[in-house]
Amino acid sequence: MKRDVGAELAVSVIEPTELEFQIAVAPHANAHVSESLSFVLDGKPVQPLEISGTHGNRIHKLDVPNPGFLKVDYAATITGRTGPPPVTEYDKSTYLRPSRYAEADKFFGFAATEFGRYVDSATLLEKVSSWVGTRLNYVPGSSDPIDGAADTLLAGAGVCRDFAHLVVALLRAVFVPARVVSVYAPGLFPMDFHAVAEAFVDGQWRVVDATLLAPRQTLVRIATGRDAADTAFLDNHRGAINLNWMNVIAVVDGDLPADSIDGLVSIG
Repeated sequence: MKRDVGAELAVSVIEPTELEFQIAVAPHANAHVSESLSFVLDGKPVQPLEISGTHGNRIHKLDVPNPGFLKVDYAATITGRTGPPPVTEYDKSTYLRPSRYAEADKFFGFAATEFGRYVDSATLLEKVSSWVGTRLNYVPGSSDPIDGAADTLLAGAGVCRDFAHLVVALLRAVFVPARVVSVYAPGLFPMDFHAVAEAFVDGQWRVVDATLLAPRQTLVRIATGRDAADTAFLDNHRGAINLNWMNVIAVVDGDLPADSIDGLVSIG
């Protein structure tokens, strides 16, 4: 499998700030990755600091001391597939806990009522994902960046990150470790950065996408974490910015694979 992914962003810096980008793909062991990344501030190339985070997350940090215009270009080609991500006892503990946008502790009673009769983790993954996909409407612009899973359930609508947060919160509430992954998603329309859920099932991290907007077999991992607070493509600290425009691409060489919600798939 060959996948080409990339992103272009234009940012107006209004006040001095510190920016962090998570747009570069995570390391893909056993696959070949070629990539390019450039930051140009007011027409001059600048070099960000790359920080290696948990699960291979790559944070590119840039101090911008003066107002200006920043253009960021990233492109990568991934040939082949990586193996399932490693599993640690620390991860299984961390991803059972409530987090900022996946407040599992608010869902214990509700999740027990809806899904308490299921005990197998693979069945729970399918049932929770199907339930969220059925109950929520995908409506761009319907949620705020600070909305959590409880807000999404009450609203009955959201975007990909909202679907992922609700899936993760419900799975944690039935004691299945779960986390959020930001990905490039060939087949997604309209194209954008995408968020999916990943759960510990049958000894591996398995991906599920309640939106059903892109086949899981072609997803390319960018960042992994508790929720969107850990996986945002852009964080702004201290100053003020405007994201003027953004263009994301993700394509696969050949036909998109068929996907089925009841199949177990790992991001590769």
